[in-house]
Amino acid sequence: MADKTKIVEILNTILEHELAGVVRYTHYSLMVFGHNRIPIVGWLRDQATESLTHASQAGEHISTLGGHPSLKISKLLESHKHGIDDILRESLAHETEQCGNYKKLLDLTKDDVIFLEEYARQMITEEEMHIAEVEKMLRKPGSV
Repeated sequence: MADKTKIVEILNTILEHELAGVVRYTHYSLMVFGHNRIPIVGWLRDQATESLTHASQAGEHISTLGGHPSLKISKLLESHKHGIDDILRESLAHETEQCGNYKKLLDLTKDDVIFLEEYARQMITEEEMHIAEVEKMLRKPGSV
């Protein structure tokens, strides 16, 4: 049987990381300037909204298991770098770390807690797709 305490712990890590994503992406959206501002701000705000949705999902799973959803957010580092490439690199690091958290959840629930196993797989898929999207955004035309 899966260790419910460890599952709640990693779900709280996921929750805290997603809440930090809300703050991170909202901040980034306020710091974009230049002629491409409108579509980039829209994308960043969509990411903030998605992070809030993901945080809510993790919190629901925590309370379903009888745990207590954390009121914390994971560490936020203000790099004071607000160029689009800098923002995207920071986003990539944030998303890669969160993908690892979902993989830990998958390891804890695999073949045992199916609803959380499927949730973890779905979130890994979303995170990997997001990572690929950001990597493409960082590529320069003709670089491949």
